[in-house]
Amino acid sequence: MKKFVLTLAAGLLLALAAGAAPKSAHVVGDPAALYDLLDLERPGMEAVRKAVAKGDFKAADKELLKYFRNRRGIVQIDVDLDNVTIKKNEQRWADESLEHKFYAHKGYQPSYFYGDDIDWRYWPVKDNELRWQLHRHYWFIPLAKAYYLTRDARYIDAWIDQYTDWIRKNPLDGVERLQAAEAPAEEIAAEKENIRFAWRPMETGRRLQDQIAEFALTIQSPRFTPEFLNLYLRMFRQHADYVLHHFSKQGNHLLFEAQRMLYAGIYFPEFREAAEWRRSGVEILNREIGVQVYPDGMQFELDYGYHLASIDIFLKALNMARSNHMESEFPASYIEAVEKMTVVAFNLLFPDYTNPMFGDTKRHDKQSLTRQFRNWGKVFPENEQLPWFATSGKRGTMPPYTSQQFPASGFYVLRTGWDMASTVTVVKAGPPAFWHNQPDNGTFEYWHKGRNFFPDSGSYVYGGDKEVMALRNWFRQTRVHNTLTLDDRDLEKTDSKLLLWKTDGEMTVLVTENPSYEGLRHRRSMFFPGDGVLIIADQVSGPATGRVGVHFNLCPGKTALDKDGTLRTLFDDGNNIRVKTTCSRPAGIVMQEGWVSYAYREREERPAYAVEAAKNDGGDMLFITVIAPDDEAHRGSVAIVSKDATLGDSLSFAVRVGAKVYEPEYTLK
Repeated sequence: MKKFVLTLAAGLLLALAAGAAPKSAHVVGDPAALYDLLDLERPGMEAVRKAVAKGDFKAADKELLKYFRNRRGIVQIDVDLDNVTIKKNEQRWADESLEHKFYAHKGYQPSYFYGDDIDWRYWPVKDNELRWQLHRHYWFIPLAKAYYLTRDARYIDAWIDQYTDWIRKNPLDGVERLQAAEAPAEEIAAEKENIRFAWRPMETGRRLQDQIAEFALTIQSPRFTPEFLNLYLRMFRQHADYVLHHFSKQGNHLLFEAQRMLYAGIYFPEFREAAEWRRSGVEILNREIGVQVYPDGMQFELDYGYHLASIDIFLKALNMARSNHMESEFPASYIEAVEKMTVVAFNLLFPDYTNPMFGDTKRHDKQSLTRQFRNWGKVFPENEQLPWFATSGKRGTMPPYTSQQFPASGFYVLRTGWDMASTVTVVKAGPPAFWHNQPDNGTFEYWHKGRNFFPDSGSYVYGGDKEVMALRNWFRQTRVHNTLTLDDRDLEKTDSKLLLWKTDGEMTVLVTENPSYEGLRHRRSMFFPGDGVLIIADQVSGPATGRVGVHFNLCPGKTALDKDGTLRTLFDDGNNIRVKTTCSRPAGIVMQEGWVSYAYREREERPAYAVEAAKNDGGDMLFITVIAPDDEAHRGSVAIVSKDATLGDSLSFAVRVGAKVYEPEYTLK
């Protein structure tokens, strides 16, 4: 088996630790220091207090272990000790970790081998997520579960040994110790980099949360020694203290960290600082639910995956508080806001439980989504839609509406129904967002009878070295989304405004406008008659000049381009569409590179093209696109008759698809 060579810095740190104190003592203080951190006046701690008063800390450790093994009345909600189960993938992670093959990231499988002498700095692919997530120790809870279910000592020994090894090799004060030892500058720089990965608050908070479940699963084991308990508790406190003083500034990271601090403060009230930990989490969550959640219920990063994660964060905190009789920490407005978030979640889903992949979102699986709906339904028992989605319509009530708008966050759903025979278009045209968002205002996904014909590009990877960032940036480009560009450039501004939402009458009408570039406004109107046809009008106005293109990125599969410019999909199952675009100026079709990423580090080639026209003056332009099912009801040619391209307060034109005639129009009041 391969053995890795430790870096000079890591070796020097271990040597310093060995020479100065027992293993890991340099990281979190002398074992006796633990008792300065605990409230020894708590009921049940009498024997511990007596041992400490005598200065017999080994005896104190033994009594403290007895105390925790017999402690009652505090509930952790992540693992039901009466019904512990381990999934196949968790069992695999546990078994592989015995050989130091650590599950660090689902996008990098099979898992990498980290050496007989574990090298926590091993970074085989310079993707930041691979190195960050290694320090989340995803396989630790599976190790604890495997031990709990089998009593096989290999699993708990691996957990204790690997965590102790991690503590020794990733000291929070590593830089200071190397500086004191006058280590070379490059070794100090490497240590700074390691701390950036090992002790980012996101990872620190994740370990803090998971250590609670690991503790609950292993505390009764004879392998869980008094000495390890002492180390475990000192490290737990160091984790909590670090997060307390290094909260992220904003976004889902801040929510995760707050929820985990609440966990820490509730589960270990024996720490003198526990109440402060809990308060910090409660205060942040109560504040941020008003900051990070739009009035319409969408989380402000505008990413479906992080929206779901934020719901779970808010509810995990609430459930942990409720389970320990602290629900009064959260006001009614907090609970109402979370319920609004769940409504957004099911409205944005397609009938097959796939989701739009705007921003950094990946495709979620139906099993996970139904489990979430089931869990949310327990919190909101009066919401009859949640059990409907949790059971695929077997229980509960289907939403009493079809199309729906979420204007504050800029999401709009044009829907004919909720079953597999339906047609659904989800549009993203809202305010600026953050890192997980992409410059894609006006983009859409069109789903018809079980097939998403225009899936968003996805994200493929997050961040890392130059090569990794190049991959990420390709998927972020505006031109690989279903919207309009000037000279194929990314949008300069992403701040769409809703001009009209109309659901009465023969068509659902949506009109939004974005100041896409300096000197160019883009107004996109969507007309949805309810028979599977989608009509899009793209109006362009402003003095900017260049090549204007309307982009279409389809799902993987064969296509054909007819002489009249109509593009057809060619799926063997007969579920196909036709797409035709006209322009008020001479235009041409340009085939482009196309990829879609449904999961991290996975991508699939797909057809993509743009309809382009030159804008050589300050005049307005009008593109009209028809997307129609290629079925018997819409058989025949597609004709588009437009009148005036001028951008004003109204627009009207005519479309014929086979024998069907449509007359889209809007008037802004």
